[in-house]
Amino acid sequence: MKWVPKNIDRLAGALLEHLYLVFSSVGIALVISLIVGIWAARKPRSFSAIVIVAGVLFAVPSLALFALLIPLLGIGAAPAITGLAAYSLMILIRNIGLGFQSIPRDVLDAAHGMGYGTIRRIWEIELPLAMPFIVGGIRIATVTVIGIATVAAYINAGGLGVIIFEGIDQRFPEKILAGGLLTSALALSADYLFASIEKILRRRSGR
Repeated sequence: MKWVPKNIDRLAGALLEHLYLVFSSVGIALVISLIVGIWAARKPRSFSAIVIVAGVLFAVPSLALFALLIPLLGIGAAPAITGLAAYSLMILIRNIGLGFQSIPRDVLDAAHGMGYGTIRRIWEIELPLAMPFIVGGIRIATVTVIGIATVAAYINAGGLGVIIFEGIDQRFPEKILAGGLLTSALALSADYLFASIEKILRRRSGR
């Protein structure tokens, strides 16, 4: 390899851009999903309908979704983050909803009997018990978005996809390999990190 040692700074910059796209989009989706998932968890019909709608968004090809957002948001990071957040919604809402639905009814009744209000019960009892499911959703969403974010290079959003597509256009295998390996390493690292956190939380909650 000759190109990689001479372009470490560029690869590092592309990696930071990729991390920005991923964590911004998953963070935005997580806030939305917590609100929607907690509200819909006790409403089976609403929960199913919301998951179906989010699933339809998830099924839209990434290039098509980014293209639809360009007239509204232009090109660059804004439509990329919006699209990537949309892809995260189904995964996060489903996991958050399932996490809250899995809490035993007797635990909720006990909290109600002890005088817990809705907000206090959610914060002190339901959220900690549902946390393994939430972290599991974050893990899946993050790994998924890391891969999809490479396509965002087509709309000038930056990231590791720029290196990969340059390699394809220039027929430069080293660039393709460098961008692809960094993307894979990032996905595997995120998966390992969140899987470890999820395992610890499940052990602590006894679930």
